[in-house]
Amino acid sequence: MTTISRVAAVHDLSCFGRCSLTVILPVLSAMGLQCCPLPTAVLSTHTGGFGPVARTELAGQLAGTLGHWQRLSLQFEGVYTGYLSSPEQAALALRAVEERKAPGGLAVVDPVLGDGGKLYSSVTPELVEAMKELCRAADVITPNLTEAAVLLDRAEDELPRDGEALARLLSGGGRRSVVVTGVSPEPGRIGAAWFDRTDARTGLCAGPRAAGSFPGTGDLFAAVLTGSLLRGESLAEGCARAVEFVYRCAARTLELGSPAREGVVFEPLLGELCP
Repeated sequence: MTTISRVAAVHDLSCFGRCSLTVILPVLSAMGLQCCPLPTAVLSTHTGGFGPVARTELAGQLAGTLGHWQRLSLQFEGVYTGYLSSPEQAALALRAVEERKAPGGLAVVDPVLGDGGKLYSSVTPELVEAMKELCRAADVITPNLTEAAVLLDRAEDELPRDGEALARLLSGGGRRSVVVTGVSPEPGRIGAAWFDRTDARTGLCAGPRAAGSFPGTGDLFAAVLTGSLLRGESLAEGCARAVEFVYRCAARTLELGSPAREGVVFEPLLGELCP
């Protein structure tokens, strides 16, 4: 009998706009994994350009779901966390990692804290500290440059200019693998630098930079990376696959003329991710 790996995805659900669970569910499913959502909040749209959103926080639902899963003795080959709105939710995400990750499983933490040199408006000092604790329990973390600076208690311009050195610095002495997104090795190219704790190697995957800026690409990247790792691919292979897929989706979006604020058009390309 073929066993389908399960992924518990601790993320928000935006009802319009391609990001978070709207992206993660179909991507992981296309990659042959069972994605089990643990919504942290429901938003009417994502927060990148549609004005004030209607929002419902789900810390109580998150705690209740984890309690039910515990009674069922459910375990997951992957636990993948993203947007968390409070220290309470970060503590629940840590509980998911510690209690629901199967032996030998994978915990991927996308420390959603900010971008473009600024913290998101909902991020408090208490949430930053809780996110750092969650990262310490992760097998892989996927910060962007702004989040890397926050995790290291540095200004962004104080970070190592070498992306591979930065990834190694974030590894906690080699205890976790790291993928730093948004790294630009040269003008016109963008990608990710990585450190792999399994062999202490570092590397950089980069491709052409598509014109424009699109919300949700970090979620798309991390979802493809998570799926690749759970399919047995190396960190280097997963990063290369994710960089290429995000670029192809961005290029397709520009080709179609789809509004940037709705996120990248990934649906027609999902077949490329199938096993």
